[in-house]
Amino acid sequence: MASRLRLGIDLGGTKIELIAFDAGGREMLRRRVPTPQGDYPATVAAVAALVRGAEAELGQQGTVGVGTPGAISPATGRMKNCNSTCLNGRPLKEDLERALNRAIRMANDADCFALSEATDGAATGAGTVFGVILGTGVGGGVVVRGHLLQGANAIAGEWGHNPLPYFQFAHRQADQESTGTHPATGEAINHPWPSPRELDAAPACYCGKKGCIETWLSGPGFAADHVRYGGEDLPAHEIAQLAAAGYGPCSATLARYEERLARALAGVINLIDPDVIVLGGGMSNIARLYDTVPRLWRRYVFSDRVATRLLPPRFGDSSGVRGAAWLWND
Repeated sequence: MASRLRLGIDLGGTKIELIAFDAGGREMLRRRVPTPQGDYPATVAAVAALVRGAEAELGQQGTVGVGTPGAISPATGRMKNCNSTCLNGRPLKEDLERALNRAIRMANDADCFALSEATDGAATGAGTVFGVILGTGVGGGVVVRGHLLQGANAIAGEWGHNPLPYFQFAHRQADQESTGTHPATGEAINHPWPSPRELDAAPACYCGKKGCIETWLSGPGFAADHVRYGGEDLPAHEIAQLAAAGYGPCSATLARYEERLARALAGVINLIDPDVIVLGGGMSNIARLYDTVPRLWRRYVFSDRVATRLLPPRFGDSSGVRGAAWLWND
């Protein structure tokens, strides 16, 4: 397999992208087509057509890896947890293998992002890597010593559907300060805890629960929080730009976002203790996150020091499709 062409597919909600690498990892071509909205048979046909077209152009057949917006259920072999809902309950891997007449490999798009950045991206050489997607949704993937972890339920890294840590205490007042000592270091701490407004306004998630990390830390969640605190109805990138320019209401919204991201990632660090966390998705373009969030997460990580590095992606939006091709890196 190592000598063959490697093809990666990123099956997104609005586009399907293909990338082709030679045996040495050199990019040979890249193609993109719109995703047939809500049409499962047409989606399978579009993926197959991209592969066949690339192979015809390059004059050779290759391995195929596919990054999807969900996961294959180990119980049924069918897709689950897809925000492109026409894929849910469908035997996507089986149908693509039949259409292409070969075995393929599939993983969640966040897993592919993590694998790309761990293989030859921002986290190259790191032992344990947590790859984060902060975009329209929130997802994650875990790579240990170059191997992607998928887990018994095929949901390893799905931190976006954990609840945002709230750190409640018995007698709260709005926006009050909490003082005490850090449980690991014994040092004094003094920092804001969630106000009743945050606790009581947990947004509903498409998964059927309320207060999922995704509802707070996705791009739409960031924009909704700005409105919730009396701000203008603006897209996430404009809020970030205005915050960078010093506009007070947007600066406050970004500060709340950074505090929540620090709490959420501290939970990941306490659980798997990664060497590197790499951020992807649209929110990863906010440069100040990489300085501010590690300063904030020290409050919540159960250690005397935090060596985990928070890094931007090397390959940006291309990491998902690259990681799909690397699914054949044995």
